[in-house]
Amino acid sequence: MVQVKGIREGLLFLLEDGDWEENRRLLFKLVGERQEFWRGAKVALDSRTVVISEEEILALKDEFSQYHLTLWAVLSESPSTQLAAKKLGLATHLNRPEKKDLDALCTIVHDGEEAVLINKTLRSGYRVEYAGHVVVLGDVNPGAEIIAAGNIIVWGRLRGVVHAGAAGDTQAVVCALDFQPTQLRIADQIALPPQRKGKPQPEMARLHDGQLVAEPWNPKG
Repeated sequence: MVQVKGIREGLLFLLEDGDWEENRRLLFKLVGERQEFWRGAKVALDSRTVVISEEEILALKDEFSQYHLTLWAVLSESPSTQLAAKKLGLATHLNRPEKKDLDALCTIVHDGEEAVLINKTLRSGYRVEYAGHVVVLGDVNPGAEIIAAGNIIVWGRLRGVVHAGAAGDTQAVVCALDFQPTQLRIADQIALPPQRKGKPQPEMARLHDGQLVAEPWNPKG
């Protein structure tokens, strides 16, 4: 069974030990089921012990591109697979996130809590629903919508519709580096934030005495 995980750079697909062709079939069955949600994402593949030739990796890149995905890295325990990936200019390891970025996210999303990481801009028409926290490394454009049972963190411009604490969590928050949502909702409280003037600044919205309030947010604090 092929697994997929959200990473800082996009998506990471992990293969099962065994036959490459069977793994490839299962991989693109999974991709086909989520192609609209994953469209435009960068992809890393961990083949583990599965050996993949240079020709097979090249064909893999082409097949990913048909789904509007970009293969940028191939991880492997096989030296020959690593060499084939390097010849094609692909990375063979993942970059570690900077500690300051992890610290900033961990002020909102704590260890052991369910969260999904979306490493791309959400364009008009995208709708994300998740029974936990949602973290977006990119913008949320007008016409995009995020509904989360937990917190919503946007490491970019928030200009779409967001609903945090959708299951009734009045402690949920919404944070963004540029906070201009079309519509903001936390638990059962809804608001249309006023147009802001001047230089954008990071802000956090939360419920205070039953009312939605926005206040400065220092991601590095």
